[in-house]
Amino acid sequence: MFSGVTQLTDRQRELLEYLRQYQAEHGALPSTRDIQRHLGLSSQTAAMSHLRALEKKGLIQRNPSKTRHAGDPRIAERLPGVVEYCVHGRSHSGAAVGRQFAPAEMIETLKAGLPVQELDDLQRSLGLSMERLVPMLGISKATLHRRKAAGRLDAAESDRVVRFARLMGKAVEVLESDENARRWLNSPQIGLGGAMPLEFAETEVGAREVEDLLGRIEVGVYA
Repeated sequence: MFSGVTQLTDRQRELLEYLRQYQAEHGALPSTRDIQRHLGLSSQTAAMSHLRALEKKGLIQRNPSKTRHAGDPRIAERLPGVVEYCVHGRSHSGAAVGRQFAPAEMIETLKAGLPVQELDDLQRSLGLSMERLVPMLGISKATLHRRKAAGRLDAAESDRVVRFARLMGKAVEVLESDENARRWLNSPQIGLGGAMPLEFAETEVGAREVEDLLGRIEVGVYA
């Protein structure tokens, strides 16, 4: 589960698990009517009350403007996922932001395969075209088509998505903005022999070198 889940009530835990399962199956989150029926609540107002509690804890982001039809409000299209956690999971002060993954949950999630929407999240985060990104992840056009149809990446592809998302997160932390991080990751770096960090990170060994370079920049030792 999430770190901090022990602070939830039993009903909030039940709701959070339902949201996760529903999202995995449908690629979106349920309506308040769905939640009311699933949890056996007396009204949609009661469902909204539980959603607000999860929102205050940073575990969901509601979007009441999304509707399936009149009178059936939607909450956020998706829970913040693995990519969002890796990129923006902690503030500069170290405080947790939004959804949090314990190590065991992260491993379990990757073994099961990430929802294909995580690939879209990584694309937006890195500011790359999908045509440029997927070869870096070792995904062919044919494989991408199959993954989109199935709705899920395999374990190895999921692991590579997390590798790049973590690099983006580290770059954001060191360079203090998403824009600075994107520019740095896509620019030749002397510390990598003139290679661009994203291309250097196509292997695990290369990714470690990029992380090491960011660490040196962070402490002011850029060589």
